[in-house]
Amino acid sequence: MTEKDFLPQPYGKLPESGRICWRAPSNIALVKYWGKGPDQVPANPSISFTLDRAATTTSVRFHKRNTREGFSFDLLLEGRPQEDFKPKIQTFFGRIGAYLPFLGAYHFEIETSNSFPHSSGIASSASGMAALALCLMDLERQIRPSMEPGDFHRKASFLARLGSGSACRSIAGQLVQWGEHPGIPGSSDLFGVEYPLALDPVFGTYRDTILLVHTGSKQISSSQGHRLVQGHPYATGRFAQARGHLDGLRPILASGDLQGFNALVESEALSLHAMMLASSPYFILMKPATLEIIEKVWAYRQRSGLPLCFTLDAGANVHLLYPAEVERQAMDFIERELKAHCQGGRYIADRVGKGARKIND
Repeated sequence: MTEKDFLPQPYGKLPESGRICWRAPSNIALVKYWGKGPDQVPANPSISFTLDRAATTTSVRFHKRNTREGFSFDLLLEGRPQEDFKPKIQTFFGRIGAYLPFLGAYHFEIETSNSFPHSSGIASSASGMAALALCLMDLERQIRPSMEPGDFHRKASFLARLGSGSACRSIAGQLVQWGEHPGIPGSSDLFGVEYPLALDPVFGTYRDTILLVHTGSKQISSSQGHRLVQGHPYATGRFAQARGHLDGLRPILASGDLQGFNALVESEALSLHAMMLASSPYFILMKPATLEIIEKVWAYRQRSGLPLCFTLDAGANVHLLYPAEVERQAMDFIERELKAHCQGGRYIADRVGKGARKIND
């Protein structure tokens, strides 16, 4: 497929007004993408678990207006006006305007809230842009009721990507792959696809306990970090490593090889942060508590033999991944040894989810 496949046919009559609400989950990448080209095209393919409880809920009220000049919207985050976020939505609307030509015909009232701290490395932009893209696609579906469900979700992922790259992985579940790769049938740089190959049932049971080491804003945003990959001395090797890891993950996912899963996922997490350390200018998103948690995870796994591992997103927080069968032992470990390293003792007990869902009044 190409971008032209997402351009709509001429619309009929537009609805006058209404309200739409969607809840979209965050996701945690197992193989990371870091670096992108124009129009949010990834420098390397990635794959992620879709989460369940860490999510953004967005409602959009729409009212027809008399002009189609520009875009008109108000934005509330957690019930408060957010003027700082409006330029990002303006840019997003500009990118998707050709694919949703009705945008200029409406004034939108966008209200959004997160179930987790914003800008702390839990992919809030991914879940936020996915939820907004789904609301707008739902409006297009009202205009074109004959739209097939597969087309709806594919275009929602395509649009979400234009707001935040990883947002295209927050539409579906449980395991979503994004980025064209010869080993993944149907994969594309334009949208995410549910992992189409053999998947051992154990991975559908996975828990992700997000240890909130730092809940404030990050020193450098993910968007800034992606830009720093341009000209990075290790970029070519990193892109090749990610593609190799994606290939290496295939037999692991098919067989349920948890030891192989742990090794590959942790390597990916550390490679991501190594790229940050070697950027120009260099930066560190991990905190001392992040490293203390990692060392305790390694020590606990060695002495217990339990199949749990960590991964990191672009932030200080640690995602502890493990299958449901060891949840009791993992939670005891978290309470006894890891909770003390979390800001305010806070963590989010999450799990692999099934994707976004519509919220009906």
